[in-house]
Amino acid sequence: MRISVVVPVRNEADSIRDLLDSLLSQTRLPTEIVITDGGSNDGTPEIIEGYVRQGNPVRLIREKLALPGRGRNLAAAQASSEWLAFIDAGIRPEADWLAALSKRAEAEGADVVYGAWEPVVDNFFKKCAAIAYLPPPARNGDSFIRPRFLASALMRRVVWESAGGFPEHLRSAEDIVFMNNIERGNFRVVSAPDALVHWQIQSTLWRTFKRFRTYARNNMRAGLWRQWQAAVFKRYGLLLVSVLPAIVLGSRWLIVPLVLWLSMLTARAVVAIRRNRACYPAGIFQNLARMIVIVGLLATLDTATLIGTLQWLLIDKLYASDNGESIRNGT
Repeated sequence: MRISVVVPVRNEADSIRDLLDSLLSQTRLPTEIVITDGGSNDGTPEIIEGYVRQGNPVRLIREKLALPGRGRNLAAAQASSEWLAFIDAGIRPEADWLAALSKRAEAEGADVVYGAWEPVVDNFFKKCAAIAYLPPPARNGDSFIRPRFLASALMRRVVWESAGGFPEHLRSAEDIVFMNNIERGNFRVVSAPDALVHWQIQSTLWRTFKRFRTYARNNMRAGLWRQWQAAVFKRYGLLLVSVLPAIVLGSRWLIVPLVLWLSMLTARAVVAIRRNRACYPAGIFQNLARMIVIVGLLATLDTATLIGTLQWLLIDKLYASDNGESIRNGT
């Protein structure tokens, strides 16, 4: 079973060594690691070329500008193996990650295997962030498993080809579009709970805001707004309606929508903590502290969502239409 590991990178000098060292230390070694650099300016390509010169099974494709979808497509097209494993920079796989994926594929006669993933929650803020916006895991025996994740996946090359590859104009959400296309195909898809990778989430409020602003803009580009923005639009549309009586009753009425907004955020924080109580248990005082941080996180996420959506409307739709061109970079 020949497996090519596909990795898109751009400005990953701080994390690429950890990923390559982890992949080259797998209990089941990949046939090759094919990396597309999408225009790094921080020394990432030079680090990768160092691994190539050392004789490691690493190949580097250099592209002046490539978003993640194009990076994966270029690497997959040039990969030599029948099987393609997908992972991203900033992720650390367990030593038996590739072995667990391939074992499951062979045992089940599968076309696609999705592995497991867990966020790295090595401080209080990251744990609150995981509770606030990551989908809660479901219990699987004595462990927990989260929804499908492209950066922990193995599939036959024919699956990638049949799905039409990844959208190349998206900065994010290209993986969701691709996995949705796989679901529409007649493929055998299984999961491998033992194939675990550790995913780094954003460590500050400002980085979280920037990331979700990008997510929101590209989610609109991908036509997936019903899966995320629709609920946000509905909530804030109702809040906007609650502001209208202030026109008649005066500015004092504005305390009402403010209280409603804070109540909404608090209720969402309570629900998030409750849904994650099994994997992130805590006492009442710690949960109260979590709730304060999570309320701030949820307000930040909503703001980023609205601004990212507005950017899509003003830049991608109106500006691009007026100028007859496509805006490709979602940052």
